[in-house]
Amino acid sequence: MATINFGGVEENVVKRNEFPLEKAKEVLKSETVAVIGYGVQGPGQALNLKDNGVNVIVGQRKGTNSWKKALADGWEEGKTLFEVEEACKKATVVMNLLSDAGQIQAWEGMKKHLSKGKALYFSHGFGVTFHEKTGIVPPKDVDVVLVAPKGSGTSLRSLFLNGEGLNSSYAVFQDATGKATDRALALGIAISSGYLFETTFQKEVYSDLTGERGVLMGAVAGLFEAQFNVLRQRGHSPSEAFNETVEEFTQSLMPLIAENGMDWMFANCSTTAQRGALDWKGKFRAATEPVLNELYDSVVSGKEAEIVIEANSKPDYREKLEEELHVMHTSELWQTGLEVRKLRPKK
Repeated sequence: MATINFGGVEENVVKRNEFPLEKAKEVLKSETVAVIGYGVQGPGQALNLKDNGVNVIVGQRKGTNSWKKALADGWEEGKTLFEVEEACKKATVVMNLLSDAGQIQAWEGMKKHLSKGKALYFSHGFGVTFHEKTGIVPPKDVDVVLVAPKGSGTSLRSLFLNGEGLNSSYAVFQDATGKATDRALALGIAISSGYLFETTFQKEVYSDLTGERGVLMGAVAGLFEAQFNVLRQRGHSPSEAFNETVEEFTQSLMPLIAENGMDWMFANCSTTAQRGALDWKGKFRAATEPVLNELYDSVVSGKEAEIVIEANSKPDYREKLEEELHVMHTSELWQTGLEVRKLRPKK
């Protein structure tokens, strides 16, 4: 474990050179790892584990689109692909990567196969943290750990195939065997985490729900819509409004931030842009910080969890979701984006 100074605060992190893949494979050599759920995180984590030499099977409801995807990805029915409960029964490590709603529905069937000494793994602290609402209370004689990649399963897989990795948080909620930490770190390295930083189940879900509703998705979508609308209302064409709002941000500026940070991106823009950005960023911070505090309070209170659980429990949830996404897809903003992307020069 290394101690790194992050902006003046020292944290302990686990890097690949300190916990190499060979060590991870040694920790996991006697384990049968069942990846339960083959939706968002499942494919990336399962395939990376498999390619890294870990004994992996997949558990998924038969006949679903996710089952069909697992077959297409090379998992074999009856050999490495099973129904959820059968996979849980065979496993010594159960990686619960179902959706939050799916975890609630499948929990009773999964729980009866969590015998003494097994490990229960999550990539989100939702089910355990909000156990009063989800009913997910792990047995006392199993390890309960978390590894949460800071990105989608698709990104985790594509970075792995490029020889890179995605940073992840890790946590130990329950150490029944004395080896829960080693199991968590081994799994984190084997799914191809870049480095691992320690958290708790509670902190992971609080930060994750805030991030998704805030900067990562909700806030950026709202800012895109607001600026695009203002430019359109002031007489700018859809193409100009989209390029100044989305295209330049995603194709030019975000890569600069990712490469060396916000200050480096500022330094590589015009002095006019620098001056304006420095003058206005404080106003945007002041305007949005109260909203983010309101959001965080809503997460901590359990209100956001209640909204998620209630929405997902409705029989027409998927249909309603598709309707909302369709409205976004057919909006002038994102229809303009569809055409702009077609005009990007090809390699």
